[in-house]
Amino acid sequence: MNEPALTIRPLRDAAEARYCADFLVASDPWLTLGLTFEMAMQRLTDSTREIYVATVGGEIVGVLILFLDGALKGYLQTIAVHPDWRSRGLGARMIAFAEQRIFRVSQNVFLCVSSFNLEAQKFYARLGYQRVGELPDFVVAGFSEILMRKTRGPLRDFKPAA
Repeated sequence: MNEPALTIRPLRDAAEARYCADFLVASDPWLTLGLTFEMAMQRLTDSTREIYVATVGGEIVGVLILFLDGALKGYLQTIAVHPDWRSRGLGARMIAFAEQRIFRVSQNVFLCVSSFNLEAQKFYARLGYQRVGELPDFVVAGFSEILMRKTRGPLRDFKPAA
């Protein structure tokens, strides 16, 4: 299969954030989690995060939000592929980008996946992520967030990239 040429770059402006917010709130898991447009915009304009868009031919096809500070340094907060571009291998390529960025500053990549999102859980497991915890009723009542991790080893052995 011929994979589309993918470019990943920083989110540029509020118009791009609005475009990403529109497709985030229109599909699962965000529908089930009750993410509103305003909440999505808050995430997409959070100056404490690194926010990237994935593009094909200049068209935004996905978005990544990374948090590289805090207790879970190396947290992939959000990954989303536009519904029209799913099942083309773009999500795995976006994850590879996120891992490359995160592994420069942390020995771990963390992410959460909703308990009802079984396909995403399988996807992350195929990419080497292991379930390390469960947060019941974390975002909405009745569903858990599953904490997953991909690691390069113990904290004591980690040396950040120069």
